[in-house]
Amino acid sequence: MKFFSIPGKVACNQYCFSRSLLLLLFVAGSLHGSDHTGSASSAGLTATEAVEIATRDNPDLAAMQARYNALSLVPSQAGSLPDPTINLNAMNFPTDTFSRSQEPMTQLQIGFSQTLPFPGKRGLRQQATEYDALVAGHGVAEGSLQLIRNVKLKWWQLYYLDRALDTVAYSKTLLRQFISVAKTKYEAGQGLQQDLLLSQLELSKLMDREIQLQALRRNQVIQLNLLMDRPATDELALPTKVSRRMPDLLDEDQLYLKAASIRPRLKQMETKIDAAQSRLDLAERNRYPDFKLGMYYGDRTGGRADFVSVMLGVKVPLYSGSKQSTAVSQKNLELIKNRHNSRSETGLVMASIATAITDYQRAKQQFSLFGTGIVPQAKQTVASMLVGYQVSEVDFLNLVRSQITLFNYELRYWKALSDARMALARLEAAVGEESIYE
Repeated sequence: MKFFSIPGKVACNQYCFSRSLLLLLFVAGSLHGSDHTGSASSAGLTATEAVEIATRDNPDLAAMQARYNALSLVPSQAGSLPDPTINLNAMNFPTDTFSRSQEPMTQLQIGFSQTLPFPGKRGLRQQATEYDALVAGHGVAEGSLQLIRNVKLKWWQLYYLDRALDTVAYSKTLLRQFISVAKTKYEAGQGLQQDLLLSQLELSKLMDREIQLQALRRNQVIQLNLLMDRPATDELALPTKVSRRMPDLLDEDQLYLKAASIRPRLKQMETKIDAAQSRLDLAERNRYPDFKLGMYYGDRTGGRADFVSVMLGVKVPLYSGSKQSTAVSQKNLELIKNRHNSRSETGLVMASIATAITDYQRAKQQFSLFGTGIVPQAKQTVASMLVGYQVSEVDFLNLVRSQITLFNYELRYWKALSDARMALARLEAAVGEESIYE
């Protein structure tokens, strides 16, 4: 092997300096992400703050609230009597003279009439619209739950991407130092050119990964800004440290019972059944006739007595077979449809709870495994390989591979943390409240 004519002392100083710097960086990097029980940092937009902003400013949620407010004004309208009719009539005027005094039956008439629905119809109409408003109210509560869920999901995805970018930056720095050491050994005649080429290739791959992560982060920022009704181009900074405690959940059956009693979506489906039942009862009541009551006063001239007339009309359901009876069948089918939808929605809610629990337990176990076992072991492996490479007992390829393995495990550590928190966000939304912990 050919040695370059470099003074031994200079080569040693340069080599020792690179080795010392590399070891220092590795020790510093070993502290990166080692605080597995760290408390939340106050700097940056926290998940709680993001939720508060979104629930206050999100336009879709505001639109749902406005719709509920509008529907809450409908019941009093539906329960009111139809507006009365006032009539002004000119009766029995002769066409030859149009004189009021020529004919005794000529008169000017004023009157009013009022339609009176069959007893019970107005109450059922009002009841049905009250249920409609209540459905919209449950929709607002459900919309708020889903908004909070989506904000938390986006926030934790963004947090993972931040930590992934930090890990890439640290790995790039460490890999550059590998390149420096490999270059020093190569120039001293103790290394191979392929080591330099390999390390530069891995550095380029890390840079490509960084570009991808930055693009993903930008997309997540846009979506989170949209949920908070902020300009899409606004920058978002998140805390660097969060609580990494993994809470214990209530028993699965308890979570099912909670969801059955408080989940707004399930209450919404139950209220739709009540509304459909009210409309079925109204369709049954429509078989009975409505009434129309009227009173008229006729003014005559020439000393003749005035007239007073009273009118009572009955709306006859003459086409009940093709109208009212068909309406009853229609409303009954709508009631059956809502009952089936309610059962289906209950099954979906319970399935989403079970899925979120499974995802959380899996991520929780992975987080513990990576944090207390795999990542520390991988760091020790890299440290050992680094020492071995310094004394030419380990080839450069294995050193780089060990660093890439550590990089991937650190990403999976942060991904497990993010997955666990996102599973909790989905579980809270599925149950209908945040009180899901022991």
